[in-house]
Amino acid sequence: MEKIPMTPAGHGALEAELKHLKSVERPAIIRAIAEAREHGDLSENAEYHSAREKQSFIEGRIKELEGVLSLAEVIDPAKLSGPIKFGATVTLVDEDTDLEKTWKIVGEHEANIEAGLLNIKSPIARALIGKEEGDSVEVRTPGGERSYEVLKIVYA
Repeated sequence: MEKIPMTPAGHGALEAELKHLKSVERPAIIRAIAEAREHGDLSENAEYHSAREKQSFIEGRIKELEGVLSLAEVIDPAKLSGPIKFGATVTLVDEDTDLEKTWKIVGEHEANIEAGLLNIKSPIARALIGKEEGDSVEVRTPGGERSYEVLKIVYA
């Protein structure tokens, strides 16, 4: 299987979620199922069916997180430098609107565009890889062609 690149912060967040699911959510749902069973007829017991559905979701998420973490390759951006690559925090200016944007290029499981965390597999990140400060980048986005200039690259 292919390794999944991840920052130390992203890896820590997934580990914390897994620990929470195993130590808090899983025991709570087991108690809820046991309590719902005590109410009698399971075929018409909405609480029981709801708890079982939630249990299924939790178990699925635990398996997903364990799989992702087993394939994780933690890359510390502070040890990197040079042209844009995984872990870089990049400040760009849109050449059409002069708006500045700053994104950190991260793994797909930690990406959150609203928080400025850009998926390494996104069109913008793929276009930025290998570029240096001062370079112009053409990106084909769902909204059309965009041109950006790389203002700053930081590895932290």
